[in-house]
Amino acid sequence: MLSLFGSYINIPIKEATSIEPIIAIKEITFFGVKWFIPEFSFNHRKTIIALNVGGALIPLFVSIYLLIFTVLSIELNFIIAYVKILIGLIIVTLIIHMTATPIKGLGIATPAFLPPFITALISFLLHQLYIPTNPFIIAYVSGTLGTLIGADLMNLNKIPKLGASFVSIGGAGTFDGIYLTGLMAVFLTLLLV
Repeated sequence: MLSLFGSYINIPIKEATSIEPIIAIKEITFFGVKWFIPEFSFNHRKTIIALNVGGALIPLFVSIYLLIFTVLSIELNFIIAYVKILIGLIIVTLIIHMTATPIKGLGIATPAFLPPFITALISFLLHQLYIPTNPFIIAYVSGTLGTLIGADLMNLNKIPKLGASFVSIGGAGTFDGIYLTGLMAVFLTLLLV
């Protein structure tokens, strides 16, 4: 519930400047003949990069809580659990990074239902390996952080080129991916287990 309300809150963290070439056509009339001369100039565009509370901070804090307190208290072998979570995180991050799409004027977007399905499947497969571990922790942590890292953080270098005046890490096109992954991946994992 906090993620939904927090999705309206963005904390500005950085301002990026990009240079955009502009080509204009200037019309000149000389002795009754019209000439069209191209003019080149550059526009400096500023982009404010912000951190979305509901789509980045809350999932990060919930994941940290799960990693520090829950894994240590409920897992029989916490090292195996951490390795499984790390494997899930890496796989989800790479898949989401490959499917994240930079959209000019908006930011980075992910297919809404891809992260939850991939995360649920990976969590289901990983939790059974070697020693059974809690699949829901694998699903939540690898899904939310994998989407956040794969879609937003690994595409930070593309943000100035998108032409958006405001970009929110964990917001806009990736909020649904992160939020849905947090809820849907756990629910889908419940159905698979």
